[in-house]
Amino acid sequence: MEKNIKRFIQEFLVHLGIDFTDIELESLSDNKIRINVVSDQPSLLIGHHGENLIAMQKLIKVVIHKNYGENVDVAFDVDNYRKRQEENVLTITKQKIEEVRATGIQAALPPMSPYFRRIVHLFVRESGYKDLETQSMGQGNYRQVIIKMKN
Repeated sequence: MEKNIKRFIQEFLVHLGIDFTDIELESLSDNKIRINVVSDQPSLLIGHHGENLIAMQKLIKVVIHKNYGENVDVAFDVDNYRKRQEENVLTITKQKIEEVRATGIQAALPPMSPYFRRIVHLFVRESGYKDLETQSMGQGNYRQVIIKMKN
């Protein structure tokens, strides 16, 4: 399956006329893969605020489901752009956690996409912060995660 996914991405990028030097595929678990395209033209693949990344990710997920009947969680990236963003979000999250624990007052992270809000929720829940909880608040592009002490 991984070879076929890689071939599909290669053919798709060639068809689009986008140069790339490598496609890295990493199996994170049975149903989760991370794909990173190394390119000299990363901005074309990333798009405005990562919109092209999200579209490509959805396309790959649909192709996998159609061809293999499997629901695979795909993390599509270009030149580790998204990975760096994830690291930045987690750095800010850790700072807010320290702030909440020190003051006991809830703290809001900046507005972010559903993808990054999910990363924050999972990080707080799965990283041993049993005294904290998260909640998404707001609407649309202004939706943000609130970190607060559990009652």
